[in-house]
Amino acid sequence: MSGNARSRLLAELSGVSRRYMASYALFNQAVADHLGLHPTDLQCLNLLTLEGGPVTTGRIAELTGLTTGSATRLVDRLERAGYVVRERDAADRRKVLVATVPEQAAEFGRLWDRLGGGWGELFDDLDDSQLAVIIEHMRRTTEFSAKQVARLRAGDV
Repeated sequence: MSGNARSRLLAELSGVSRRYMASYALFNQAVADHLGLHPTDLQCLNLLTLEGGPVTTGRIAELTGLTTGSATRLVDRLERAGYVVRERDAADRRKVLVATVPEQAAEFGRLWDRLGGGWGELFDDLDDSQLAVIIEHMRRTTEFSAKQVARLRAGDV
């Protein structure tokens, strides 16, 4: 592929990516509004349901890129809203873990299922190698975004 054609494709990818991120941010805001949550709280809840068990507030800070103080306030809001509870770690009573409330997590999952109806159909015409490219792209952009969040928080821009 010529350098010019590649440059055009990369420029198009940049524009499409920005629209994709904006559409997801707006979708996230709409879901958060529907649930009466802050968008960051919604995504923290999303990440907690993917963790597979209770986590520390420090882990929440890692997952979200927030400071531990901000993560603590986020957990306070999710706890007040009934989505999480704090519990002592059975192995180390000094540790406090944050766990999702099973009923609320299940309802959260059902909402994603209702909103995601048709998601799989978006990929029906793609073969396995095309799906693998999309998965790799999402992994790479997730890692890239985390690095950029760290740079922004460190004032390194």
